[in-house]
Amino acid sequence: MRGLLRPATTATALAGLLLSAGTAQATPGGPGVTGRVIARTTVGDTDYILREVIIPPGQGTGWHYHDGAVRGYVVQGTLSHFDASCASDGVYEKGGFIEEPAGPGYVHLGRNLGTTDLVLRALYVLPHGAPFSQDAPNPGCPFG
Repeated sequence: MRGLLRPATTATALAGLLLSAGTAQATPGGPGVTGRVIARTTVGDTDYILREVIIPPGQGTGWHYHDGAVRGYVVQGTLSHFDASCASDGVYEKGGFIEEPAGPGYVHLGRNLGTTDLVLRALYVLPHGAPFSQDAPNPGCPFG
């Protein structure tokens, strides 16, 4: 499956951020989709942000891209992930890891096609001050 990370790599990064945890609120796009910053640190010109994102059944993230890489872990539910060609580029179940590359060349959408909340823990590695994501227009898909 494309985009999978070694569990130890992401677990180590997430554990390091949890040790310096602070709390803040933020909400990504999509009805009922919520996000919560668990931890944040800056090293040089790079922000490392650990965030929990909850996507209710039938909802999604909206089309977007990131200015830096994002590595995620599915805590609960199933993430259905789609690229700008409208094709599925992965289905990630509880315990699964995903990596999203940076840049406007990787427009994508995450959806919860299941019947329970999808809970993700995501590590954002972003240029200092960059937003979590940049909105992108629907590339012509019949969903999203």
